[in-house]
Amino acid sequence: MIRFEHVRKEYPGGTQAVQDFSLESPTGSITVLVGSSGCGKTTLLRMVNRMVDPSAGRVFIDDTDVASRDPVELRRSIGYVMQSGGLMPHKTVSENIQTVQKLRGVTPALRLARVDELMATVGLDRELLGRYPAQLSGGQQQRVGVARALAVDPNILLMDEPFGALDPLVRSDLQQELLAVQQKLAKTVLFVTHDIDEAFLLGDQVVILDTGAVVIQRGTPAEILAAPANDFVEAFIGADRGKRALHIETRGGQRIVVDSDQRVAGRLVEGP
Repeated sequence: MIRFEHVRKEYPGGTQAVQDFSLESPTGSITVLVGSSGCGKTTLLRMVNRMVDPSAGRVFIDDTDVASRDPVELRRSIGYVMQSGGLMPHKTVSENIQTVQKLRGVTPALRLARVDELMATVGLDRELLGRYPAQLSGGQQQRVGVARALAVDPNILLMDEPFGALDPLVRSDLQQELLAVQQKLAKTVLFVTHDIDEAFLLGDQVVILDTGAVVIQRGTPAEILAAPANDFVEAFIGADRGKRALHIETRGGQRIVVDSDQRVAGRLVEGP
């Protein structure tokens, strides 16, 4: 569990990146922070692993204030995936995945066994182990980044717009891969994005932020779609656009879900 209690971040010069933010991210779930660039979501993410310390307030992992933890030890216990992948260009895929394990003194045999396991988990072929990041596609680099973040089996995974720079098809594949990994491993994930569709796809809890990390609305995707808090949220989630205004029609004997522009969104099937 991650808990923010009235955190604030003010930088020299008086800029307030975070005004007064409180939130609990439940154990084993994905919480998505979503908002426009500069709203403070990445600052909040980095408070969890002490890459940024708050000017006021506290951040807890379970019942431990992260301020009481050694920053280096804390970061090695938390998985972190960033947009660029953050891979070391002079190290192979295998060496990149082993980075934190090696720093924590895990034996070579155990490291290699874990690498094999993780390659399968993130859907990468073992033949890539000896390659360098420059020899990989963007999607492959991000999968390696996820594998590295999971290498020491952390309870918490921080993901800072990890799929934002990828083309739509690769991005969709990796989103589904993350959901599959989460179903299997049940990590506590804090995910940052500016894409509301990604937020609704991945988030058990979605938190919509305005400038200064002001919470405009939080809830499940269904709760937010059903009852946007205000006009800003309604516009942000696209409730006023065709893709969100869905209805059911019968075509060829099948119940089809279509939007207001008559584009087919899916087929209605009976639940389990």
